Amino acid sequence: MASAELQGKYQKLAQEYSKLRAQNQVLKKGVVDEQANSAALKEQLKMKDQSLRKLQQEMDSLTFRNLQLAKRVELLQDELALSEPRGKKNKKSGESSSQLSQEQKSVFDEDLQKKIEENERLHIQFFEADEQHKHVEAELRSRLATLEMEATQHQAVVDGLTRKYMETIEKLQNDKAKLEVKSQALEKEAKECRLRTEECQLQLKHLHEDLSGRLEESLSIINEKVPFNDTKYSQYNALNVPLHNRRHQLKMRDIAGQALAFVQDLVTALLNFHTYTEQRIQIFPVDSAIDTISPLNQKFSQYLHENASYVRPLEEGMLHLFESITEDTVTVLETTVKLKTFSEHLTSYICFLRKILPYQLKSLEEECESSLCTSALRARNLELSQDMKKMTAVFEKLQTYVSLLALPSTEPDGLLRTNYSSVLTNVGAALHGFHDVMKDISKHYSQKATIEHELPTATQKLITTNDCILSSAVALTNGAGKKYGSFFSNNVDFFVASLSYGPKAAAGFISPLSAECMLQYKKKAAAYMKALRKPLLESVPYEEALANRRVLLSSTESREGLPQQVQQSLEKISKLEQEKEHWMLEAQLAKIKLEKENQRIADKLKSTGSGQLVGLAPETAAVLHAPGQEEAAAKTGPEPVQSTSLIGVLTKISDSEVPDVESREDLIKNHYMARIGELTSQLQVADSKSVHFYAECRALSKRLALAEKSKEALTEEMKLASQNVSRLQDELTTTKRSYEDQLSMMSDHLCSMNETLSKQREEIDTLKMASKGNSKKNKSR
Repeated sequence: MASAELQGKYQKLAQEYSKLRAQNQVLKKGVVDEQANSAALKEQLKMKDQSLRKLQQEMDSLTFRNLQLAKRVELLQDELALSEPRGKKNKKSGESSSQLSQEQKSVFDEDLQKKIEENERLHIQFFEADEQHKHVEAELRSRLATLEMEATQHQAVVDGLTRKYMETIEKLQNDKAKLEVKSQALEKEAKECRLRTEECQLQLKHLHEDLSGRLEESLSIINEKVPFNDTKYSQYNALNVPLHNRRHQLKMRDIAGQALAFVQDLVTALLNFHTYTEQRIQIFPVDSAIDTISPLNQKFSQYLHENASYVRPLEEGMLHLFESITEDTVTVLETTVKLKTFSEHLTSYICFLRKILPYQLKSLEEECESSLCTSALRARNLELSQDMKKMTAVFEKLQTYVSLLALPSTEPDGLLRTNYSSVLTNVGAALHGFHDVMKDISKHYSQKATIEHELPTATQKLITTNDCILSSAVALTNGAGKKYGSFFSNNVDFFVASLSYGPKAAAGFISPLSAECMLQYKKKAAAYMKALRKPLLESVPYEEALANRRVLLSSTESREGLPQQVQQSLEKISKLEQEKEHWMLEAQLAKIKLEKENQRIADKLKSTGSGQLVGLAPETAAVLHAPGQEEAAAKTGPEPVQSTSLIGVLTKISDSEVPDVESREDLIKNHYMARIGELTSQLQVADSKSVHFYAECRALSKRLALAEKSKEALTEEMKLASQNVSRLQDELTTTKRSYEDQLSMMSDHLCSMNETLSKQREEIDTLKMASKGNSKKNKSR
């Protein structure tokens, strides 16, 4: 993915670079054209300057010539003025001279006329040259202004391009840094991907082997155990239980619940409409409380009074249909048997509408014939009669399609599966038609109610009844438009798709009987699966299982030493039982001796008559049973003296009362017996500890061997890992080289772009200088 993103970025950069190059070429061409235009304009300016200079020189020469001619004319006029008085005086004498002066005057006049014409022609040429010069100057100024504007525009474009190029350079540098970071991340991802691919290849290999084995096993089972393929024949396949689609069932139940709510609203609105219509007949045009109504209206009121017995079953039928759709069933048209009952209830309601329709039309005609009915009210009544006919026709159409949908659950050949979708779409169209009819009824009835409210005989009871009928009609209109029609049109795709919900590899259920058998098989299969289901035992947590595993490993390691321990413990038990029997006999002998000693001491006490040794016999008995109670027993005697030695504690009585040798031996024997018992218990404890230590040593030695084996495995894994690391390092170097080559190519591209930019800047600077020079020249001119 990262490589694809890099390639996409490189492609985008290449496209931008190509666009910039194309723009650069266009700008170069424009600059060259402008340079050619500026050169041509310069040449034109030079030519115009030359012509202007020639004209100025001619003008100067003409003005000088004109000045000379003017001076000569003045001189001639002065001479003429001087010659006129002289001529008067000397008319006679000057006839000859007058002739000469007239000839000279005529010559001067001709010369003057020529000079005047030449001067006039020169003035005209000068004026024309001046006008032409002004026109050329204006054209050049406008051209200069356009060239300056174009230069500023070109400068702005060049500045924008330079900024864009700098931004692209910075962006490319940032992209370069990002690409380096991404390259490192991609290298890491490549390593992980290689490891994952190796693992996936191993898993794929294992899965392929497992699946091939399973395939062979399943094929052998199918060839051996399956007698025939029941999906080959549609009659047998219809009895197979399809896959349970819980989501489909839950959605179907949800849709059925919504439909039940809509039908309940429809039933409520229809009951209100028929009931309030009955109340209106009792009030208008004749109030039944004041006068008797017509027999027609009485019969119509009687029929309308029975509307609940026809309308209520619609709700009950829809409720039974909703209850039949559960999570455990398979809901298709072949299995919805309760749809037939709903269709029958709808048929009975259609019969009720057909029965009351003529009475309703006659009742409206009777209202039109009454004296209170105006022409507007009569028109509204006619419209309502047409609407009632349309309402009955719409309900009949809807009942026809519902009965067609109920046919597959009772008659398999009543409706083809190819017609299911068309019937469902027609049901939606019928519901929309019902909405249109109810809209017309509510509109016309509202107009009728407003007209009746304006009548002088309109009572408050009639007004409230009309309002109730109008509210029920509006409720039917809103329900038919927003609820029934939109609900069915929104779910018609689901209904069409759910028609194919049937047995596997088949077009659907063949007949209602096969669908019923399939439902029975489904119940049996569900009961069997429920009987097979057993509660799972509580699993052990993972940490506790690991701890138990360690304990089991240590116990299994010490399992080999357990038979030896058991054998040694059995030998010790046998020895201890022998010693027990021996010491039991010894104890019996000691008891007999104790009884004899007690008897002897009692006889001796009787003979002596002294009460000092009364507690001697009990004291010796306590010594035999518990050597630790000797001090307490000795305190009962008269101030005994105690002495400690290796053989225990012995009591010394006064010199007159010395115990017998047998009693002393018994005391020593009892002491040694207690000492032997303590030593045997210590020996048993030491033996058990030694056995425990021996088992622990063996377990530790085995753990050491396992650790050495794991160490060897880890060393091998380390070798493989080092090899992989070296291989990945080689790949990393190759990828780095490739990325460096790409970056070098990008840097070369950037350098070339910078060079082109510098060239463009130089050209733009030259253009600026040229434009500035032209502007200065134009200003100077």
